[in-house]
Amino acid sequence: MNFSAFLRLMAILVQLWPCSLSPQNSSAQNTVQSFTAVRRVKRGWLWKPFFVTEEQISLDPAYIGQLKSDLDKQDGNLKYILTGEGAGSIFVIDEYNGKIYVTQKLDREKKPYYTLRAQAINRSTQLPVEPESEFIINVRDVNDNAPQFLDGPYVATVPEMSPEGTSVTQVTATDADDPSYGNSARLLYSLVQGQPYFSVEPKTGVIRMASQMDRETKDQYLVIIQAKDMVGQPGAFSATATVTINLSDVNDNPPKFQQRLYYMSVSEEAPVGTTVGKVFAEDSDTGDNAAMDYFIAGDSSDVFDIITNDETQEGIILLKKKVDYENKRRYSIQAKAVNRYIDERFLKEGPFEDTTIVKINVEDADEPPVFTSENYVMETVEGVMIGSLVGVVTARDPDYDGSPVRYSIVHSTHSKRLFSINEHNGAIITTEPLDREIASWHNITVTATETRNPEKISEANVYVQVLDVNDNAPEFPKNYETFVCENAVSGQLIQSISAVDRDDSDEGHHFSFSLAQEATNSSHFIVKDNQDNTAGIFTGKSGFRRKEQFFFYLPILIQDNGTPPLTSTNTLTVTLCDCDAEVKTFYCRYGAFMYSLGLSTEALVAVLACILIFLVFFLAIAAIRQQQQKKPPFSEKMEEFGENIVSYDDEGGGEEDTEAFDISALRTRTVMRTHKPRRKVASEIQSLYRQSLQVGPDSAIFRQFISEKLEEANTDPRVPPYDSIQTYAFEGTGSLAGSLSSLGSNTSDTDQSYDYLADWGPHFKQLAGMYTSHRSVGD
Repeated sequence: MNFSAFLRLMAILVQLWPCSLSPQNSSAQNTVQSFTAVRRVKRGWLWKPFFVTEEQISLDPAYIGQLKSDLDKQDGNLKYILTGEGAGSIFVIDEYNGKIYVTQKLDREKKPYYTLRAQAINRSTQLPVEPESEFIINVRDVNDNAPQFLDGPYVATVPEMSPEGTSVTQVTATDADDPSYGNSARLLYSLVQGQPYFSVEPKTGVIRMASQMDRETKDQYLVIIQAKDMVGQPGAFSATATVTINLSDVNDNPPKFQQRLYYMSVSEEAPVGTTVGKVFAEDSDTGDNAAMDYFIAGDSSDVFDIITNDETQEGIILLKKKVDYENKRRYSIQAKAVNRYIDERFLKEGPFEDTTIVKINVEDADEPPVFTSENYVMETVEGVMIGSLVGVVTARDPDYDGSPVRYSIVHSTHSKRLFSINEHNGAIITTEPLDREIASWHNITVTATETRNPEKISEANVYVQVLDVNDNAPEFPKNYETFVCENAVSGQLIQSISAVDRDDSDEGHHFSFSLAQEATNSSHFIVKDNQDNTAGIFTGKSGFRRKEQFFFYLPILIQDNGTPPLTSTNTLTVTLCDCDAEVKTFYCRYGAFMYSLGLSTEALVAVLACILIFLVFFLAIAAIRQQQQKKPPFSEKMEEFGENIVSYDDEGGGEEDTEAFDISALRTRTVMRTHKPRRKVASEIQSLYRQSLQVGPDSAIFRQFISEKLEEANTDPRVPPYDSIQTYAFEGTGSLAGSLSSLGSNTSDTDQSYDYLADWGPHFKQLAGMYTSHRSVGD
């Protein structure tokens, strides 16, 4: 029996298999048993199987089943009623015999079953003869849907050279048909395109590698997968999906040089770091799998170097050490390219590296002269005669043997004239005496120039050390100030002395001290050599008298241990002091100073007193001149003026400002008075006084003071008539007189008219004349 016959037999058995249901759970059971027709016998109800096949096409309603009660006598007295999903529209019932018909084409994928309720009533009494009961009509599936690949298109990646059977990806198709009934939804996968490189599992849709593939040969494949329902039987529906499979790279290829032999050249003048050339090795892999490092093998690695350009994957050959055409004219080096990252799975394929030969020719160039040494160190003794030989430098033309070279000195740290050089043989001689104590080393720059090509010049450093000779005698390290008291006793230490020598000594300096021959007969002082480069000065007697001798000059003889030894005489000055127990240096210096001037203390006091008197006299004269300078330059003319000039140092804030008022200004007469009769201006002053009382302070003392000053001005016959009494507290904003400041004025004197001065009377005639004439001159 084949599989299709077996399925048909199973469908018949399902249709004939009854299943009892209780009224309470009939709905749930009919839902689960969706392939069975249910027959229920209770109080005369008889149910037969109810099935309807989807997509069934019929012009007339199709019979699907019958409801019948055992109380039905077939006399037409019972009436069958159908309610629920689709009743009356999709499903209809014959009310006389209970037969059910379907009137429309159904789609199981939209609705797989319908739940209805049936009832039988007596036509005469309209009462139910059976209880209302629920039943289900199942929609049987037919293969009316094709499979679909909902996730396509598919893209997958698998490493190249993967072994056979390696899983690449999985494709999945869906079928809307019923998977639990028949084979409508049972899918079968097959490979339409992609053999022999890929395969697919029929039931799961898993795509696998069928053979090893090389990305360098082909890096992308298009695979077509087909899915059929009905397990691939004839008449089944199918669908296809395209899968793009990319091969990812693995390091399975070694680098390969494009050339087995490279030719390059470099000039012997090229500096270190010059790019000589480039080599390149190809690698079929990509990314990190193609990354490589270049190396130089062999003995030439000390002359040339190679670095890797990570962007271009080129090997750049650099000059590591200067080359010389006359010494070596060609080099042969071996360059190696090695993969940076190695895949151990492919080590058996061979070494992942390659080598090539690079031949480098050195090009000849006209080079400057070459010194036998870059730095010369020479020695000479200080004090040698002018023209003495210091040393010789030598340079040669590397291009032409025997080509003459000229020498010269271009620089010296101290003086160029100290040395000269023979331009033909490079002999350095002295031109001035050398003193080691001035400079112990001399740095000289010597140049060598080709005679056939003066542009080719090279330099060398010459260091000349000046050797020491004993040509400096020892001496005191400082000027000693030595004092001795009149009451000093014999054998008293008054001074410790030492010596210095500008010369060098290999064994160290050793000085000896003694009194000079001319002072040995004196018994005043004694020199004691301590044998440690110091000596002590001691008194040779007790008691000294300043009146007899104020200073003592001791000639000290100092001798060094040089070859030959040198001796110097240094004078030590001893000052005699008047002291009790100890020497007071300040007073001793003071007394010595007076003694050196030949003055006594009384004479010095007299000189200081004269200087003080002269200073006081000078200050007095300066004060008198300063007072005279303060006198106004126009004092004589001002005596004739009828006006006073008032200077304002600040500006107040109006009538509200009482803090700026200074009543002392009213007590000060800052004008020049003359013995001229004044005209009566009492009415004007009294008017101004009344105005000031209206806006000024209400103090009785202030009013009394103003009245006294006004009366004094009116009754004094010795003074000219002045304009008014100025009250500074009333100047500024809000003042009746307005602001007295000139800060806001934007006009010059030349813009003002002073003609009104002529109207002020004869007393202002001279002032009017001055301003009128001034204006005329200015115009």
